[in-house]
Amino acid sequence: MTDTAGVITEKRGQALWITINRPEKRNALNGDVIAGIARGYRDAHDDKDVRVIVLTGAGDKAFCAGADLQNSGAAFAMDHSRPNVDYADLLRLSQNATKPAIARVGGVCMAGGMGLLCMTDMAVAADHVIFGLPEVKVGVFPMQVLSLLQEIAPRRLVNEWALTGEPFDAKAAQAAGLLNYVVPTAELDAKIDWLIGRIVDKSPTAIRRGKYAMRAIASMSFDESIAYTESQIALLAMTEDAKEGLKAFGEKRKPVWTGR
Repeated sequence: MTDTAGVITEKRGQALWITINRPEKRNALNGDVIAGIARGYRDAHDDKDVRVIVLTGAGDKAFCAGADLQNSGAAFAMDHSRPNVDYADLLRLSQNATKPAIARVGGVCMAGGMGLLCMTDMAVAADHVIFGLPEVKVGVFPMQVLSLLQEIAPRRLVNEWALTGEPFDAKAAQAAGLLNYVVPTAELDAKIDWLIGRIVDKSPTAIRRGKYAMRAIASMSFDESIAYTESQIALLAMTEDAKEGLKAFGEKRKPVWTGR
């Protein structure tokens, strides 16, 4: 377990859990939290035994309530000599990741927390959780969050959420495509474990190369993406995992993945 300012990282089997540890601040984002999550993502990719990342918040009140507004000057301060900001870099890092990530949402998910939700590949939430983009209520806008959110949820709903700043519940979040599963709070961890189990018994190589390809084709036309994926499936078929998977299928046994 690694406990740094605002973030705890812990290996649990083949999963690396990244927990925002500021429950007294509703797990609000600050520089240390953003750096801690980014460090967790990098550590997960450096550890060949880690197959999946779980991102969550400590306690049952909040997943992440967005930027820490206790010192609003610090929350919105920018070094205008830099063309990028740390939160945006975290979203970039997540999108270039080649290991799958699951958001475990046990409490309120607002503003920048919505960006953390959207940067993962899958999400499970407790049925009492409230979501929202309340930035317009404090004179700003969910600019960076929209970069990911608009690719997940329907445009009309995104418009309503961003322009009104009003909250919505877990049922609405799931209907909009933000969540894979909504479960009672008591069943949240069991559902996360179930989902982890459905990932770690599959080929690491197929998942790694598959995520890479999914990222690459996201902005391609059909003609570009079909040509790209033609070559990618040919390369994947040459890997040890692909050969083992086909051999195991023919021998009617479970494959033994090497991740190569």
